[in-house]
Amino acid sequence: MRTDEELMAAYLDGDGRAFGEIVRRYAASLLRFMRRGLYQPSDAEDLVQQTFLHVHRARSDFDMGERLVPWLFAIGLNVKRDYLRGRRRRSEHSQAAAEATLSGARDPDSERFAAERDLELALSQLPAAHREVIELHWFSGLSFPEVAQTLGDTTTAVKVRAHRGYVKLRELLATKQSS
Repeated sequence: MRTDEELMAAYLDGDGRAFGEIVRRYAASLLRFMRRGLYQPSDAEDLVQQTFLHVHRARSDFDMGERLVPWLFAIGLNVKRDYLRGRRRRSEHSQAAAEATLSGARDPDSERFAAERDLELALSQLPAAHREVIELHWFSGLSFPEVAQTLGDTTTAVKVRAHRGYVKLRELLATKQSS
């Protein structure tokens, strides 16, 4: 099994199947990342496609000395930010966005639905800098060095934001549970 970086090198050498393998490996992770905070979860699929289109267009910019995952998620994060900016989704709409994200085929009476809704609502109340770190680290499974590389920041700064975000998230969830 080839590494992500080997696949990218093969893609740069003209192997289209290598790009297909990268898409297969990361489409689901990017989709989960994109769904958070959107009014329409179906928009996330479009954002994932846009991300891979940007990856294709920027393939020559990839530094073969770096890891693929942070570069890929950095592109995805920028696609998502552009989308949210373009749609003027701001904090006053965060609660509606979180509720819409969780709507659909799930049973609204189930405990799991309620827990997921509470988590989404709490996440929507975090500052964007904290929320992005948590989404990339906790939900997308990136290591702190990968999150730092994705965000163009230091690992220490990312850890501080994650800590502050996790503390605030626990407070918000504890407040919700006690009410």
